[in-house]
Amino acid sequence: MDVMGDKATLFETGRFVQPSSREDTDTPDETGEIADEAAEELRHRLAAETGDVEAMSVLGAMLLRRGDLDGAEPHLRAATAAGDRAAANNLGVLLHQRGYADEAAGWWRIAAVAGSTAAAHALGRHHRERGDEPAAEYWLRQSAEQGHTLGAYALADLLEHRGDAGAEHWMRAAAERGHREAAYRLARALDRKAARDADDDGASVPDEAEQWYLQAAARGHRRAALHLGTILERRGELKEAGRWYLTSAKDGEARAACALGFLLRDAGDTENAAVWWLRAAQDGDGNAANALGALHAERGETQTAERWYRAAMDAGDVNGAYNLGLLCVEQGRTPHAEQWYRRAAYAGHQEAANALAILLLRAGDETGAEPWFSKAAEAGSVDAAFNLGILHAGRGEEQTALRWYERAAAAGHTEAALQVGMALLRDGEDQGAERHLRCAAGGGSAEAAYRLATVLDARRPPEPAHELGEPVHQRSECEEWYERAASQGHRRAQVRVGMHAAARGDVVEAARWYREAAEAGSRNGAFNLGLLLAREGSEPEAAVWWTRAADAGHGRAALRLALVYARRGELAEGQRWADRAVSLGPESVAERAARLRDALRQELSA
Repeated sequence: MDVMGDKATLFETGRFVQPSSREDTDTPDETGEIADEAAEELRHRLAAETGDVEAMSVLGAMLLRRGDLDGAEPHLRAATAAGDRAAANNLGVLLHQRGYADEAAGWWRIAAVAGSTAAAHALGRHHRERGDEPAAEYWLRQSAEQGHTLGAYALADLLEHRGDAGAEHWMRAAAERGHREAAYRLARALDRKAARDADDDGASVPDEAEQWYLQAAARGHRRAALHLGTILERRGELKEAGRWYLTSAKDGEARAACALGFLLRDAGDTENAAVWWLRAAQDGDGNAANALGALHAERGETQTAERWYRAAMDAGDVNGAYNLGLLCVEQGRTPHAEQWYRRAAYAGHQEAANALAILLLRAGDETGAEPWFSKAAEAGSVDAAFNLGILHAGRGEEQTALRWYERAAAAGHTEAALQVGMALLRDGEDQGAERHLRCAAGGGSAEAAYRLATVLDARRPPEPAHELGEPVHQRSECEEWYERAASQGHRRAQVRVGMHAAARGDVVEAARWYREAAEAGSRNGAFNLGLLLAREGSEPEAAVWWTRAADAGHGRAALRLALVYARRGELAEGQRWADRAVSLGPESVAERAARLRDALRQELSA
């Protein structure tokens, strides 16, 4: 008589389980199925009329499933009166659907006491809805311990709500019995636990969690499919990630549609990316609306971009206000930009706070800018921490500036690491300076690469002598850093690379680097190029570069020119350049230039 106890189960909502769709069956002949059901119903109806209790119970369940409550109720009451526990359970379902919750609970209790796991589950849900958690736990546990899947899930949900460690056991039990929501929630719990243990939100997802995501996703759980796609994308399995994003997106998950859009954009398919972003944005996904805004902004369609940024903001995504600020800055609408930045900054957007501070600082409002820099930096903005360093350095508050630079440098800010390195160099802390300079140089800072090279260069031992007394030049790490900086256009580094090339005897390479530095405005580069040309017998061209260097304030270049003109017999011109060398210095050059000037003056007055 318990046959309906296995079939008449409840949804999590307390509703009667609906049968599988016709598409999921192995018999596509719908007409034949309807005929079979009608014949089955007629058979049970005839048997019920003869007093067959089991037939009454089955017939009542069939009518209940169909939604014919009036037809089902007399059969279920008759079967229940005859002691059929499945009928008692289904009568409770019927009464619950009619809105008679207390009467339904009474019949569920009768069925549960008689051993119906479905009724115990329903009764547990009834007590929980009324806030009677001890009674709810008792009946749900009865249901779960007898193998009822929904009972196990409901018990796990109750225990998890209370923070009970036993929740995972029952969630796992429900998941193992095929409950997709339980599989998803178990995966999430394992995922979060691994992140807590690693103290890192970016920790890898445990294999077990991934397997539960997979099981839930395979059963049609759209959020599980989204998480599975995210895991696969992080791992670089983009094709498989896209498949799960697509599955989730088609089931209506806006975040999956948005993620699929980014995946397509990264693959170069912006047209299809826009289609999925549009779908997600229309479903209220602010991130997708921002992505559409950025796409239209790149195309120069600023009005459309602004519309989507506003849509993102309306969806509760504060990035929409920040992006509107960026758009207004590009258009020169500074007052509007400040308005949007403020809106995003007050909502806690750290980069908007930093951008607002920069806007205020450019307008000369340093007092108004500093609190926003501080707020952004405290919220984790690395750029804001660096900007605070600049602000305090400009006031001469070096120690405060250094603290902010160190904070930004610790988070990977290249220019901040350079500033810390230079500060440590000034204090004579070469080891600490080297560490920060390496970080900055590795991050692409040409100045840091040059400074690091100078530190390493200063430590180099003297070049060992060759057996014949000729120096032996061995390539060192400092040269590699000089070259890295030089290749990025650092003029002083270019001069140093030229000097090292000259020391190796590579005149062509030395001239190339000196010329590149000189043409970029380096007076040392111009002077050294002149020396190189003069040694190669090209004194007229050398004089051209010395003139450029001297005009830029290079005293030794001016002295060289004075000597050139003196040798040519152009004494007045020689005297003029000697005067220039005296004024430019340094001291040793000025002394020599003064003696030459006096000699030329005597020669001219003789």
